[in-house]
Amino acid sequence: MPRKARTESLADQHAAPGGAAAVDRALTLLAAFRAGDNALSLVELVARTQLYKSTALRLLASLEHARLVQKQEDGRYTLGAEVARLHGVYAASFALDRVVLPVLRQLAATTQESAAYHVRQQGPGAQWARLCLYRVDSPHAVRDHVRAGDLLPHDRGAGARVLLACSDTPVPGASAQERLLYAAIRAQGYCAIIGDRTAELAGISAPVFHADGSLAGAVTLTMPSQRYNERWVKPVLEASRNLSGLV
Repeated sequence: MPRKARTESLADQHAAPGGAAAVDRALTLLAAFRAGDNALSLVELVARTQLYKSTALRLLASLEHARLVQKQEDGRYTLGAEVARLHGVYAASFALDRVVLPVLRQLAATTQESAAYHVRQQGPGAQWARLCLYRVDSPHAVRDHVRAGDLLPHDRGAGARVLLACSDTPVPGASAQERLLYAAIRAQGYCAIIGDRTAELAGISAPVFHADGSLAGAVTLTMPSQRYNERWVKPVLEASRNLSGLV
């Protein structure tokens, strides 16, 4: 029989009703980091959370795997890169949701397909990726299942092509065919493509610009390839124009 803890941990004292005890305990480890902390030792984390050392070590291993904490060479722990990514998603969402989501909802209602807003984001290993910042799902049962917060390839898919074509930085390693594609996207103001990221998917995307003319993101409509309809180019362009200058 496992021995009962002499002192309840903070997670046990403030457990979420109906929640998972392991999640509560892991979250107390993250909450143990305070302003001004550069790194915390295992001893400090145990003292602040009142967890057993063995429990804290198991939870830290999971948090490290998820990139929510990072173990330094001296054995101390810092918050990981995933925390920064989530903060970026939160900060952008807090500022933009009232502007972007109504436009995406209207686009999805008009087309009955999934509408999303993508931005460029540095992913694991400082590699560029495409972040789905907002998403409104199609009412159809058959659709792609990307969620807000997902990182997608930076060089495949309609949204990725628009972000690359309209970025101020050149595309490294682009083939001659890709350079022609990016030039066409800039000339016509959108990208409509089938089977680029996934053979079964099609997408239509258009750039969204800040008031100063710099690239802000891309509004993208995705659908199964068999439901692709060129008529949806117009509402995508209207959505991008409605967002440009407001984000």
